[in-house]
Amino acid sequence: MPARPRVLLLPGWLNSGADHWQTHWEILHGHERVEQSDWKTPLRGDWMIRLEETLLADSRPAVLVAHSLGCHLVAAWAAHTRHPGRVRAALLVAPPELDSPVVLGPLHSWPPVLRRRLPFAATLVYSDDDPWAAAAWSRTLAEDWGASAHSIGAVGHINGASGLGAWREGLVLLAKLIEAT
Repeated sequence: MPARPRVLLLPGWLNSGADHWQTHWEILHGHERVEQSDWKTPLRGDWMIRLEETLLADSRPAVLVAHSLGCHLVAAWAAHTRHPGRVRAALLVAPPELDSPVVLGPLHSWPPVLRRRLPFAATLVYSDDDPWAAAAWSRTLAEDWGASAHSIGAVGHINGASGLGAWREGLVLLAKLIEAT
């Protein structure tokens, strides 16, 4: 029987606040948040190094649960790591369109969007009215990453402002993803 994977939470830009479903999952289920040194002006390389260090610090396989910019962290890490086997799967929630002029300012080190197929199972969850990414763009990104695409309707950026609380539907998607790997 394979080891039970640890679940690593990868917040996006500015971290996930008290009302965010990732914070609820951390508190209620003991999932581990990967803390970055700079949430305000994130550098892609620094975030990738921190994720790599976290994955190498524990021999158990991991399932990544990323929100927003954290999704692009997963793609960037996967494209550069020598240790892709450390990750069993990824739940990728609401990746923003990084090429948008609205997003670029503090995220100048993140474009271009890496579109390589991920070397592990993945589900990309998107909202039909996300202000940071059009639904069609999200579906195309899922296809590029080799992820299944799942719409949860019109709930904005799938963050604390979306009012999802502990987001039970997300937990179901996570459980299905883990079960399938």
